[in-house]
Amino acid sequence: MAVELITPGAALVEASGSWPRRSAPTVIWIATVIAQRALLLLAVLTLVFAAVDFLPGNAARAALGRDATPEQVAAYEHALGLDRPLAVRYVDWLGGLLTGDLGTTVRGIPIGEVVSTKMPNTLLLGGLALVVTALVTVAGGAVWALRPRGISARVLSPSTTMMIAVPEFVVATMLVFVFSLGAGWFPAVTITNAAGAPASPSMLVLPVLALAIPQSAWNIRVARAALVDASGSPHVSAAELDGLGQRHILFRHVFPIALPTIATSLATSVGMLLGGALVVETIFNYPGIGSVLAGSVADRDAVLVASVVALPGAAITVILLAADLLRVWAVRGR
Repeated sequence: MAVELITPGAALVEASGSWPRRSAPTVIWIATVIAQRALLLLAVLTLVFAAVDFLPGNAARAALGRDATPEQVAAYEHALGLDRPLAVRYVDWLGGLLTGDLGTTVRGIPIGEVVSTKMPNTLLLGGLALVVTALVTVAGGAVWALRPRGISARVLSPSTTMMIAVPEFVVATMLVFVFSLGAGWFPAVTITNAAGAPASPSMLVLPVLALAIPQSAWNIRVARAALVDASGSPHVSAAELDGLGQRHILFRHVFPIALPTIATSLATSVGMLLGGALVVETIFNYPGIGSVLAGSVADRDAVLVASVVALPGAAITVILLAADLLRVWAVRGR
């Protein structure tokens, strides 16, 4: 017995017999998805803020040092508002976040200044890894779908399975041993220039590969499955009967049907890439937000940790929303 998966967009089509001419149902669905994504992000930020605050240690003590007296620590806590209840501090930070004011760290540095210095480097690293992942995904999935019994398929099947199970820090360590310590092709440590960015493009190669390899392995398998599933469509069979070439059928008839699934998988990988970047940055001494996050946890700076999580979280939410809209648009076009 076949089981049909009905997406929100497909439900609209089924209910009306075609894509609704009026945009009201679509607008309601989009608003519902936005609200769900926003609530999920809010829940994550709440948990992060509370978890850091409940960690053992004292933020004021971490900022002032071990030699600070209890009176100095108490005065510093009062100056930063750390002596207020957790809920009050969280609501104040959330209100500032909505207005663009991220507040200050426990060391008195504006969080906006800290984030604006480090976040572009992390976004550069994650963005390059996403581009590499997307290119490898499309190429690997297409080759595997075109030649399901060829040499490439026999290589991709076990290698992708293996790389999915290997975390980024293991891949990064292997890359350092092979291409840095062994071959000497790329540096193992990132050196920054006067602007705080990597001094040479070669310093980005190994971190980008460490992020892209595991995600490419997963997405190649998703792309291959989506392409194989799409190849069973009636109009694809009609194109084959017309004698069209295999590559022409793949890219003109099969790939557009599989695109929403592939795009959704890549959108999901954005969160994994940004999360993995925090680990990879530590291994390669990369000047990104990872070092800021590690330092903020050590300082028990809940405001800084939540701010660091909020910005990529918002970016991931927008990307996932775009993937949802693409999927609905694809359903509409069928």
